[in-house]
Amino acid sequence: MVTLKEGDKAPVFTGKDQNGKKISLSDYKGKLLVLYFYPGADTPTCTLESCNLRDNYNLLKKDGFEVIGVSPDGMKAQKKFEIKYELPFRLIADISHDILGKYGVWDQKKLFGHEYMGVLRTTFIIDEKGIIKKIFTKPENKAHAEEILEAFNMKKPKKKS
Repeated sequence: MVTLKEGDKAPVFTGKDQNGKKISLSDYKGKLLVLYFYPGADTPTCTLESCNLRDNYNLLKKDGFEVIGVSPDGMKAQKKFEIKYELPFRLIADISHDILGKYGVWDQKKLFGHEYMGVLRTTFIIDEKGIIKKIFTKPENKAHAEEILEAFNMKKPKKKS
């Protein structure tokens, strides 16, 4: 269960991205960070969310945001996901669930009466000083970038026709 609140200091983390490179929260000090957690690479809803962030990445960057995705997938799956959908941002392979646990998004879920451990799809917006400014516990996958920008009164992406 997500117990972090807006205004809390973001938990410090270090992991490896889809290229095996070390990545830490401290790498983003002085920047706005979209840290989004998703259950699995190349699954339908995760793909919708990631592609929405990809399609609006330049607009997010223009407004000062960096983007990092985190899932329990391994580096190979994350790399394949990045290549297949041409994702321009880093994806953390958190197979140990360390980062997922720190952010409270690795929790019990229920599907068709079966309980299992899994990722609660959640996005944290972390400010330049490492403070959580906004938490989306049920991101609008097809319009996630838009809801992020709206929350910060920034220019909305153009709707695709």
